[in-house]
Amino acid sequence: MKIKFFIIQACILIAAFSNLMGQADKSKAKLHIIIIGAHPDDPDKVGGTAYKWAQMGCDVEMVSLTNGDAGHQSLDPVTLAKVRREEARRAGEVIGVKYITLDNHDGTLMPTYENRLQVIKLIREQKADIVIFPRPYDYHPDHRYTGTLVLDAAYMVTVPKILPEVPFLEKNPMFLYMSDGFIHPEPFKADVVVSIDDVIEKKLDMYHEHKSQMYEWLPFNAGILDQVPKTDAERRAWLAKSRVERPNANEYRSKLIELYGKEKGSKVKYCEAFQDSGYGTPLTKENLKKYFPFY
Repeated sequence: MKIKFFIIQACILIAAFSNLMGQADKSKAKLHIIIIGAHPDDPDKVGGTAYKWAQMGCDVEMVSLTNGDAGHQSLDPVTLAKVRREEARRAGEVIGVKYITLDNHDGTLMPTYENRLQVIKLIREQKADIVIFPRPYDYHPDHRYTGTLVLDAAYMVTVPKILPEVPFLEKNPMFLYMSDGFIHPEPFKADVVVSIDDVIEKKLDMYHEHKSQMYEWLPFNAGILDQVPKTDAERRAWLAKSRVERPNANEYRSKLIELYGKEKGSKVKYCEAFQDSGYGTPLTKENLKKYFPFY
């Protein structure tokens, strides 16, 4: 009888322990993040933070709404779309995330109902807790309309009768803008800033995979193609100086000190900033560490 009693007690303890562990696992459930850009390489703007999330076991997906088939001085659109899709895939591999490109043509993206449904589908299928995207103020129409499409999809991801074949989200995600330098109609305002000093090389590795863009089209379009080095190693070093190593932390120094403390915040060299769009779940002091658990 004693043996039977001890077995029963052991089973009860095991069940209780399993229940506690299950609750703990649920409280630490991984975040689902989707980063939406207009072109392959646009989501890489927040590649450092994406990598930090991925390192913590979060499910991160990067998406380009167009196939980038117009951004090159010599490659034909069909070839370029294939090249840029492969470059994006490899950039995702650098940080261990899925990176996809849709088949919308570069330079022709419009805020249509059909495209809105594409964005709703993407956000729902990712079961997103966080959606990161550009503000709808930009020099490039594709960038502007990407911002508009995500904003138009924001509430609709929770509406069952819209795109009923894809399960709706019971909780609206947090919608965060990527940073930009545009001031009209209003400048970007950083609500959270993430130090990426420890992962800057990974971000550079991501950009380095977008060779048709970083070393061909963008330099050509800027009139500096003759400045691009020939070897792979020299190109990467050149890219670091011309793109990734731009000083930007000073723009957000006060916010960095607020979030990291004076000692660490004063020393941050590279960072990525985000603004709460005001759509979906708001970013608050109370939930900051839940959505940015690496603080």
